[in-house]
Amino acid sequence: MRFFYLLLLVLIVSCKPATKKLTAQQIIDKSFENTGVGKLEKAEIQFMFRNTLYFAKRNGGDFFLGKKKDSIVDVLSNDGFKRLINEEGVILPEILSNKYANAINSVHYFSVLPYGLNDKAVQKQLMPSVDIKGEEYYKIKVTFKKEGGGEDYQDVFIYWISKKDFNLDYLAYSYNTNGGGIRFRAIKKEQIINGVRFVDYDNYKPKIVSTSLESIDEAFNKKELIKVSEIVLKNIEVTLN
Repeated sequence: MRFFYLLLLVLIVSCKPATKKLTAQQIIDKSFENTGVGKLEKAEIQFMFRNTLYFAKRNGGDFFLGKKKDSIVDVLSNDGFKRLINEEGVILPEILSNKYANAINSVHYFSVLPYGLNDKAVQKQLMPSVDIKGEEYYKIKVTFKKEGGGEDYQDVFIYWISKKDFNLDYLAYSYNTNGGGIRFRAIKKEQIINGVRFVDYDNYKPKIVSTSLESIDEAFNKKELIKVSEIVLKNIEVTLN
């Protein structure tokens, strides 16, 4: 009789359907849902970052991203980049326009992650899951197509999304400008504003130059990173349309 029950238990376990492995796209979609960033598809936001006012308006495929400091306003939209000084348009050399446009796009991109990870130019690759500070994370590598990927399309990103709640808590990227390098951002604080999650980060670089982007989570766990700055958003406002 004991053998019968043991056999029955084995049969029940073996017949239980296997847990379906999520794809990188499914993980990102769940993160969109949990963090509320999908609401930003039709919304207006503003926040202060390093004593500069940033503002954005999105309406489907239309976008209007800007920043204002003193009398200077920079705007990046579907129509391209514009600079205004004292509300008067200023013509800049192309190299400067591209530089300022990239600067605006970068701040707005990081401010609303994971929003942006479903853009057409984004290519996602699911890597083996990892443990960071005792919590399990999905690890997703992101590269960009040349078409639609922006001037820095060769940059590579990695995002760590919690298996517990699908929050994006860590990210890292390699970049080629100004001599290149690697940065790793770790969650410092989260805020929920009008149902949308915003995150402040501690920003790190590797102590060991040979540290690879793919192994930087191990370096973080081993305390082999140096904190170089903090990414803190203040006075966040969100208006849903």
